[in-house]
Amino acid sequence: MYILGDIGNTETKLCVVSKNDKISKKITFFSKSVNIRQLNSLFKKNKIQLNKIDKILFCSVVPKTFALIKKFLSKKVKSKCFEVKNLNLKSLIKIKVDYKQVGSDRITNAISLMNNKNNFIILDFGTATTFDVLIKNTYYGGIIAPGVRLSLNTLSDTATLIPKIDLKKIKKVIGNNTISAVRSGFFWGYAGLIDNIINLIKKETGKSFKVIITGGFSNLFKDSIKTKASHNQDITIKGLIKISKLIK
Repeated sequence: MYILGDIGNTETKLCVVSKNDKISKKITFFSKSVNIRQLNSLFKKNKIQLNKIDKILFCSVVPKTFALIKKFLSKKVKSKCFEVKNLNLKSLIKIKVDYKQVGSDRITNAISLMNNKNNFIILDFGTATTFDVLIKNTYYGGIIAPGVRLSLNTLSDTATLIPKIDLKKIKKVIGNNTISAVRSGFFWGYAGLIDNIINLIKKETGKSFKVIITGGFSNLFKDSIKTKASHNQDITIKGLIKISKLIK
């Protein structure tokens, strides 16, 4: 069995995967508040048999959390704990940008989709809203925009009269109170941002793309943008499964 994990700025998603690439268990916890005691409790609660783990691989954008999990697992498992950027990925993908400047989750997502035939734009609604450009077998870079939830929280934390709200799909553009006005601004504002950036990518590259959306707010926007897009919430774990084949 393998342990594969995605350590994001907000959440860590950890999966136990069998040798035939089937996910048997999923654990999710907050990345920056996790500690050794909590990890021990989570592994026991989910009855994960650490003595049967053959490979451990993470993509991580939070070095401290990765170091903590690595320390915890090193005392429980004989297998070495790998991070995606520590592996030689040249056999899987070509990268046209400074490797150190790209989050390993974004590279993992690109590897997940790469098929040497199609071009992809990967839109990920995480702590940041990211767009990654994959042209056949080459990762060309991307765009990082403010995250939806982060922006909502910043607005309500900074503006005294604006309350915390949940973002919902809406039909009207003009709000008739503070909450509906904020919802409209964020919903239609991000829908416009998404379509505009995708169109600019197409114009700059002169190519057509399949658009894949994933992450926290992907359900909200998948049918609300003008661009045709496919929804895939398992893109990162499938990328980690592909990359794990490099570990002998």
